Amino acid sequence: MSDIEHSSTEKEVRRTTPGRAWTPQEEPRRDALGRYLAAVAAAASARSTEATEQAPGGEIPQPPATSAPGPSDREPAVLRVRDVMQVPAASVPGDLPFLEVAHALAREQLSAVPVVDADDHVIGVVSESDLLAKAAVMAEPHRHGPVGRMWMHRLYEKSHGDTAATLMTFPPVTVYPAQRVADAAWTAAHARLKRLPVTDYRGRLVGVVSRRDLLRALIRDDAEIRAEAESLLGRHLLDPRVVQVAVENGVVTMTGRLDKAVVPELLASVRGIDDVVDVVDDIEAV
Repeated sequence: MSDIEHSSTEKEVRRTTPGRAWTPQEEPRRDALGRYLAAVAAAASARSTEATEQAPGGEIPQPPATSAPGPSDREPAVLRVRDVMQVPAASVPGDLPFLEVAHALAREQLSAVPVVDADDHVIGVVSESDLLAKAAVMAEPHRHGPVGRMWMHRLYEKSHGDTAATLMTFPPVTVYPAQRVADAAWTAAHARLKRLPVTDYRGRLVGVVSRRDLLRALIRDDAEIRAEAESLLGRHLLDPRVVQVAVENGVVTMTGRLDKAVVPELLASVRGIDDVVDVVDDIEAV
């Protein structure tokens, strides 16, 4: 990642840092947040450098045609939204009344849900905040003074709706099953959304992906990081058992006794592993 991306990530982490100090119980969440934002920053950088294909007006975008890769042009597997999305996805029809929408959110334990038409096309998203606007005006229908009415104009507009279609937020922010997880994470972060509807190329709902799904996909767990670190030991050392590796929340701790000439290169290789937050050097150089 470039220095600019690192700077951008650090600024975002600072913006999300509470005014008080992080407690020991919260530090793993802080580290995970930093790793997630770093992955999002990398995805944003990739988006800015790649040429994107724009579909002609009125036409439905189609997934790019691909041919079977030959033995020499195979690439490492890339996680796609379809690999991490939740299926089936809860949704509500556009004509569902206000109270039933509220019951649906409570029943599914969701803060937002896609709104679909008769053909299952996603036409918007209705959230708890959309319902609160309606509930607030129902509880206090009269606002005094023209300034107050102007300031609450948008809320009043929402309050007049009685169905999911009239209360929802639109147009919806959606992603496709074939999109990279990193790009979906960038979309979720940019739009400040916790959940994204997943649609096919005709706009029909096929699933939903949450920020938690994206986080788990972008950040490898400690066991995977440890396995790669131990694999590196096997390539650098004649007897990799002389060094022990432990990983906690992305921090790699290395202990053992080793030739001091080998230590710097070994530590640099481990620091280069994806999702490694830091490397603690407890190796006794001899």
